[in-house]
Amino acid sequence: MNLNRFCYLLLLLAAIGSACFPSPFVLWLLAVNVLTLVVYGADKLAARKAWRRVPELTLLVFGLVGGWIGAILGQQLFRHKTQKQPFRTYFAVSVILNLAVVLGAAYLLARR
Repeated sequence: MNLNRFCYLLLLLAAIGSACFPSPFVLWLLAVNVLTLVVYGADKLAARKAWRRVPELTLLVFGLVGGWIGAILGQQLFRHKTQKQPFRTYFAVSVILNLAVVLGAAYLLARR
């Protein structure tokens, strides 16, 4: 199994696992941010060792589904993907989209 598929498998397991708890949204955010931090670290290690890398799309997906805080921490901690364009622009757009969806859902739930 390659690293990219393994990343998505971990994301799926986090989704299933978080659905089994009383506060699935909170657990999801915690799990996806920890996973995103680990994936950024794994990709940085792969870059240094000239191993197969995690595709940028996968890194963006992890941020889009809620792991952007872990992504920012990973970028700063590992000095990874901090200068590369257009990744930085796509990442910023994914953060804005994630925040818009979460805030929109919170607004709709508060109106009930």
